Amino acid sequence: MKTIKYIIPVFTAFLLLSCFEDKSTDATKLLAEITIEEGSIASEYNIAKNEVLVIEPVIKQTNKQLPLSYTWELDQKVISREEVFTYVGNKLGTFNGRLIVENEDGKAFFLFKLNVNSPYEYGITVLSKDADGRSMLSFMQEPMQEGDKKEFYDENCFEKNNPDLPFASNASDVIQTKGSIIVACQGNDEVENDNATIYFLNEKTFVMENMVDGSEYASFKPTKLLTPVESYEGGAYPVLSADGKMYSLPTYNAVLQPSHNLLSTYAQTGFVVGENASYYDIILWDKEVNCLTLIYNGYGPYYCGSKYLLMRDSVATDDYYVKNFSKLKGVKTLTPIHRTSEQKKISRSELIGIVEAPLALQKVIISTFFWQAVEGKVGEYNVLDNKGFTKTANKKSYSLINENTPCIANATYKTMFFPDGNKVMKWYYSKETKDDGGIYYLEDAEVLLTVGSENAVIKAFEISDDHKKTYVAFYDPTLQGKNGSVWVFDTDTGEVLEKYDNVCYQPVKIIYKKK
Repeated sequence: MKTIKYIIPVFTAFLLLSCFEDKSTDATKLLAEITIEEGSIASEYNIAKNEVLVIEPVIKQTNKQLPLSYTWELDQKVISREEVFTYVGNKLGTFNGRLIVENEDGKAFFLFKLNVNSPYEYGITVLSKDADGRSMLSFMQEPMQEGDKKEFYDENCFEKNNPDLPFASNASDVIQTKGSIIVACQGNDEVENDNATIYFLNEKTFVMENMVDGSEYASFKPTKLLTPVESYEGGAYPVLSADGKMYSLPTYNAVLQPSHNLLSTYAQTGFVVGENASYYDIILWDKEVNCLTLIYNGYGPYYCGSKYLLMRDSVATDDYYVKNFSKLKGVKTLTPIHRTSEQKKISRSELIGIVEAPLALQKVIISTFFWQAVEGKVGEYNVLDNKGFTKTANKKSYSLINENTPCIANATYKTMFFPDGNKVMKWYYSKETKDDGGIYYLEDAEVLLTVGSENAVIKAFEISDDHKKTYVAFYDPTLQGKNGSVWVFDTDTGEVLEKYDNVCYQPVKIIYKKK
């Protein structure tokens, strides 16, 4: 528990002095007027939940020194009558405070405001697991006020806020939705009661509000939570399992069950595009028919073809599918291209597909909006065409990328990052040819930076909203204890801006938690 001790200069003090009444018969009696020294109390305080605030006011009296009494109030309730105010911020909120200092001659008042903020307001969140599969949730709060250090809390934030609740092993995914942090763990079949579990944590406190035990389904090992980021109210959303099967998680009653509509086997590379529960796309790769699959606002699945709302039984005879997908052996990755808030206003979401094919089809850039109504023509739609497909003269298969490879792309610099051990590889996804001629392959990606030791392994990426910073999480398997680290680098140049070493275990996922 942190203790915050304030003695801060304040230029505008809310100091109120009462009128003094002379009840003596001696008209020459000098009153002991009370002064609360400016700067000894601030007009506003910010502390995190469970931190301790200590205020030591400096009080002066004129003419003589009389006994003083102190009253500290928050929202008109008396909290303390001690000279030094000590307060544990165990409740989130903003409170109006008042100090009353009095002697037998009169009173003085000082008004202040106390903000008890979430210790997890906004900042980097890392989900990791140690060599035995023990799960850990790490967090670094962005500074709430001048002088605060940027550092990861030296604790497992899940265990700290849920001391009586076991944290299932083998953490696999974490997302932030409206009001919640959702964490998925696969559990350990060899340990009793260590079941596959999905936790719903309060986003302000990390206290568990709900949990889903997946032990009813022996093969359920969650890998991806496919829930819209901004809101999940009143819906049921897919959860991908390690075996490629899909489950459905209704957020209103948290009862897990096999999906009723996603019945195929899917690659471990799906993702959600969309801002809320009323408008979103879930993009998947159906491994049984080798085709892009779409859940559109909860409806589907629909397949990438020349017809609007193409169903699975129509895929094999669809001209677009036969021409562009039928010979594909599979997908290596589907990577969403991150856009800034401004970019989202003027362009549609896109994804990068890296696929295997006998015809050496290596790269696909596809709008995630599969179908668009033709303006002025009711019932007619523009569908995906083969624009964006890069067909190469020679067969190329890039071994560094597979379904589980962490990749991240951005629309600002049109680059995609992926790891090669401890190296961050930079690939210009929109570039078609090399500077000296020839096709620009993934093999032509350049090393942007090297992290950690030669034994380090990169496991996750995240990017800031403005694309200026990219976060890379990695670990060193040769080290004991907290062998995971997070570095922050300039997205364009690769210059390392911040280093946070040994703050977690083997990273599973990193997200930048917002307010």
